[in-house]
Amino acid sequence: MKVLVVDDSALMRRQLTDILTTAGMRVETARNGTEALELVARFQPDVVTLDVAMPEMDGLSCLKRIMAESPRPVVMISALTDAGAETSMEALRLGAVEVVHKQGVAGVGLRRMAGELVRIVQGAAGARLRRAHGLRERLQRTRASIVGDRELPSPAVPRPGEPAETPPDAAGPGVVLVGVSTGGPSTLEEIIPQLPADVPWPLVVAQHMPPTFTATLARRLDDISALKVVEAAQPTALEPGMVCIARGGADAVLTRRAGRLVVQPVPADPARPWHPSVDRLVESAVQHVEPSRLVGVLLTGMGVDGGASMAGMHARGGRTIAESEASAVVFGMPADLIRRGGADVVLPAEQVAGQLVRWLKPAARG
Repeated sequence: MKVLVVDDSALMRRQLTDILTTAGMRVETARNGTEALELVARFQPDVVTLDVAMPEMDGLSCLKRIMAESPRPVVMISALTDAGAETSMEALRLGAVEVVHKQGVAGVGLRRMAGELVRIVQGAAGARLRRAHGLRERLQRTRASIVGDRELPSPAVPRPGEPAETPPDAAGPGVVLVGVSTGGPSTLEEIIPQLPADVPWPLVVAQHMPPTFTATLARRLDDISALKVVEAAQPTALEPGMVCIARGGADAVLTRRAGRLVVQPVPADPARPWHPSVDRLVESAVQHVEPSRLVGVLLTGMGVDGGASMAGMHARGGRTIAESEASAVVFGMPADLIRRGGADVVLPAEQVAGQLVRWLKPAARG
């Protein structure tokens, strides 16, 4: 595999090169976006790692040129700050596959993230690129089409023998649990803005992300959606019409306080490789909510987080949706759920909201 490392810091270029070459990758380096564009044309890398802040041509400008002129998987390397998070979210909207945050330029900090970096770069090489052109306009048109229960997306395609239109059990409040990783922000932007404000169950989203990034994601989704979207940075009571984004860099569990369902942030479980952990969220949910009143949605992402727990929830009466390979940036997580026989329906991201509405609206009417 060929990787182009783009960073204005000589120390960072050397450290990233050492990590990637140790993993068997062939690496070339560039100091800024201008050099990067020249090397993309000459070196033809399978993946580009791209620093956000650089002289001459910054990371976002370089990313735009790469995606327009020679599209390929790009992994952004970002500082763990609010400003870095805003820029990184914009990079994901422009087509970057993933963001890795810098844990300091000291060798110890960078080498601590070596395994994660190698895993992300290897996974990015097989990622399905998504075009971001005109996304805002598409979202506005989609949202306008469904407000007031007007036209919904096309029907979901059920797996053979599965009654896709059967709603979940309506006895009491229910929750939609969403797990997503690589390619998640743009996928969530395809789904959540399509949901009408009167969707009767809350959604809880475990999106694999570092701290600070999930607050930015929540603000972005809140701006473009009819639903109220918040980050669960503290214990958060669930309400209909709410989307709760689990805080990055930690885990989240469902619990009950004074009879109400609450999303509780908890320290990341070191025994689990991905955070916020989808499996941990789902496992906690089935302890406090009847599985028949849970819907699981497993979207794009590397690895297998969420597959086992959602398959178990499905076996106990919960309903599940797996994103199809046709739309997933990385098919790993939903593919695992499908392999386990735990998916009621398998469908592209643009049809997920329509299926949720068809399941939940009848459930609310009881």
